[in-house]
Amino acid sequence: MSTHLPHLLSPLQIGTKTLRNRIVSAGHDTTLPTDGTVNDALFAYQEARAKGGVGMIIVQVAGIHESARYTSHLLMATTDDCIPGYRRLAAMCHEHDTVVVGQIFHPGREIMESSDGRAPVAYSSSDVPSERFHVTPRPLDQDGIDTMVRGYADAARRLGAAGMDGVEVVASHGYLPAQFLNPRVNTRTDGYGTDRVRFLREVLQAVRAESGDRIVGLRISVDELSWDGLEPAEALAAIKEVSDLGLIDYVNLVAGTSASNAGSIHIVPPMAIENGYTVPLAQQVRKVTDVPLILGGRFNEPTQADRVIAAGDADACTMTRALICDPEMPNKATSGELERVRACIACNQACIGHFHLGYSISCIQHPETGRELKFGTIEPTSAPRKVLIAGAGPGGMKAAAIAAERGHDVTLYEAAGRVGGQVLLAEKIPGRGEFGGAATNLLKEVEAAGAKLVVDTPVDRALVEREQPDVVILATGGRSRHLPLEVMGEPTILDAWQVLEGAELPSGRIVVADWRCDWIGPGVAIKAAEAGRQVVLAVNGYHPGFRIQQYVRDELLARLHRLHVEIIPTARLYGVDDDTVYLQHTMSGEPIVLEGISGVVLAQGQEANDTLGTELAGLDVELIRIGDCVAPRTVEEAVLEGLEAACAI
Repeated sequence: MSTHLPHLLSPLQIGTKTLRNRIVSAGHDTTLPTDGTVNDALFAYQEARAKGGVGMIIVQVAGIHESARYTSHLLMATTDDCIPGYRRLAAMCHEHDTVVVGQIFHPGREIMESSDGRAPVAYSSSDVPSERFHVTPRPLDQDGIDTMVRGYADAARRLGAAGMDGVEVVASHGYLPAQFLNPRVNTRTDGYGTDRVRFLREVLQAVRAESGDRIVGLRISVDELSWDGLEPAEALAAIKEVSDLGLIDYVNLVAGTSASNAGSIHIVPPMAIENGYTVPLAQQVRKVTDVPLILGGRFNEPTQADRVIAAGDADACTMTRALICDPEMPNKATSGELERVRACIACNQACIGHFHLGYSISCIQHPETGRELKFGTIEPTSAPRKVLIAGAGPGGMKAAAIAAERGHDVTLYEAAGRVGGQVLLAEKIPGRGEFGGAATNLLKEVEAAGAKLVVDTPVDRALVEREQPDVVILATGGRSRHLPLEVMGEPTILDAWQVLEGAELPSGRIVVADWRCDWIGPGVAIKAAEAGRQVVLAVNGYHPGFRIQQYVRDELLARLHRLHVEIIPTARLYGVDDDTVYLQHTMSGEPIVLEGISGVVLAQGQEANDTLGTELAGLDVELIRIGDCVAPRTVEEAVLEGLEAACAI
């Protein structure tokens, strides 16, 4: 047992299995499976976490019936074809002393996509529609219910035959079992309506009968945090009943629901949501059951989880994104190297964000995640080179860390006095302060790898000629961009970057002209509204934030509404005078005229800053461009390209 994290790093008995520590990787979609089975990519992904020291891995959902295909890339446990992949995965986890269970799952009415272009038939307890996906399901008849119950049991049998340590029945986030539990969704008048726990009870009884002494867990949202969601009293009653019957070995507690936009934020809560916000729900669960309680709620570093377990509010914590960001986090915690832990910043961009776009899971800070087959092992170089990197933003820092780790002689130059680049602006947005952690984490990697860092030193041709590197990696980023604008008189016009850096906004009515449709426009609008300004957010898109991950965007939309920010979608800025802003509707072409305006903030994206690349043309040196100096994009691309560049030299 560790003396510095004595609770998190102590063993935990669940059923007949003992977890070596209380760090759990919860089931989460990875988009890695391609044919419904555990493939090499998913195996390598989970192997990185098992090697990293995690106590238990809960493998992503596996459908228990053909109608469970809510997306095209989930696992399926409907035939014996799934067994070899699970068997290989289980053997690997056991080799690394990791307990492994698999989620068995049916989404019910929460169907988000089709497999062939046709809208699929969704099934539920009743024909109550789902608000988020606008699906009206077909009620299950008795034969359908029996089929579903058998499907859960058969899936449990197959995973047991593969050597998995158990299964977790997913009744969380408004999925099929929760739809039977919820009286606002389950309007049946038969025995499944008068006894709303009946479906879940029958599922767990069937699963338990097939599982023998293997683990049976229950994942459930104790509060779906939605206008028509499952409420705590209803969830607690179900937990108590199935626990008292001896049907479950643990409860995996979460919050939220897939059925509404507001509730779905809590499936993967963004950084604006407080760490450990589910603790009050856990305290209620403690009153109704004695089975081990695994708690999720945005635990991104070990000391947070240790405190919750020490207080008796949970027996283990799911730290899923923390492990996506740093698979080695448990080993680092065990060895007392907490300062080396790469903390998740809950940006949601490359984890759940990739899933929603149909791409494989990754992490903006650790792009090796999801790419373990390519970058799982960083090979040392056989021919060390002298490497000069211009720009200590995220891309430059990643390139420096990996190149130095491989054995190259690396010097990283930064023109400013502090590393981080645009990350230092992002952290100034209300609710996005954790974004600065990306710079802190990458700087630790640079230092650990032994790269030299020189700040307050812009790179120019003379410096490169003097240092005579073999390779120059250009990570000079981007600069704020201003689109053509007709200006009349002397209006107050500020750039979003200026506002984030502290420029004073005039009093009165402010227009934020958001061309980029990412987090900057809404963030500046929130900042202005919190400073007491009346704000209009004019968006050159369908809605604010439509280019960023849904849960991050929806949380921003909620704050904008609470602050009474006026939103004008599909609006193109084309003119400003002393007190009027002239917009054009991007569809109709008709004018939109806003009068009584005291100032305009331009959030119009950026342009590549490749001045140094032009200056170095003709030098006998290998030039590699990464990040925004190639083309304006995001932190994700910069860090990935830093990794790729460092591995290529």
